[in-house]
Amino acid sequence: MKLVHPLSFICATLAGTQVIAHEFWIEPLKFQVEKEESIQADLRNGQLFSGSAQPFFPQRNTRFDAVTGDKAVEVTGRMGDRPAIQLPAPQNEGLLILVHEAAPSIVTYREWPKFVAFTEHKDFTTALADHETRRWDKESFKESYTRHSKALVAVGSGAGADRALGLATEFVALDNPYAADFDGTLDVALFYDGAPRADAQIEIYAKTPDNIVTVTKTRTDSEGHAALPVEPGLTYLLDAVVLRPFAQTTPAAQGPVWETLWASLTFAVPAK
Repeated sequence: MKLVHPLSFICATLAGTQVIAHEFWIEPLKFQVEKEESIQADLRNGQLFSGSAQPFFPQRNTRFDAVTGDKAVEVTGRMGDRPAIQLPAPQNEGLLILVHEAAPSIVTYREWPKFVAFTEHKDFTTALADHETRRWDKESFKESYTRHSKALVAVGSGAGADRALGLATEFVALDNPYAADFDGTLDVALFYDGAPRADAQIEIYAKTPDNIVTVTKTRTDSEGHAALPVEPGLTYLLDAVVLRPFAQTTPAAQGPVWETLWASLTFAVPAK
């Protein structure tokens, strides 16, 4: 399925609908920089690859790194910095991986149909039956959620490779979209709890330079892999969500009953 959205119409469209999910991602101001250039990137929350930039607040992060090869440097900043990521010019060329994991947040579902819509959107086929089997309330129940985001930035040639970095759930690009011999198909692997995540839905957001967004969906195979055709000159956001019962530490009436873990990956494909 493919949907095309001019971003100028997104706010008007969402105003007349119920918002059932928000993606979270890292959006560099430039996906390709020279070695002597500093790197800036926003943390964004929104829909259809358009959203508000979040400021830097240390307490909202459980992990925040810039990774080149085997070296990881913690991303730091001043309270309220925007863009949230402001790095000095790298010393070396290569593929830079920006990594962010957010502290848990809570959302309350006041109405059952909103949860139904969310499970249908994200293809959680057994969630409604599981909720009813556990006899959880269908109104004013809570969900805990965390975000697990990566972005690929080319410094100079951008040579190098993405790799698994131990996030609770994460995408790993098995190809380098900045490589001179990149063939236009990006193979990715999706992980959850350190293992490949098979038969999982991936949403693919592709954005043109004039802010037209195309949305498609695919699924991982039995090994947690997917092959994604991508186009030169576009930027991409990949999104996949895990839904699981929350580890009960408080009575369900007081604490969350569900937990979601959101994985995202952003990158660009250079124009030819």
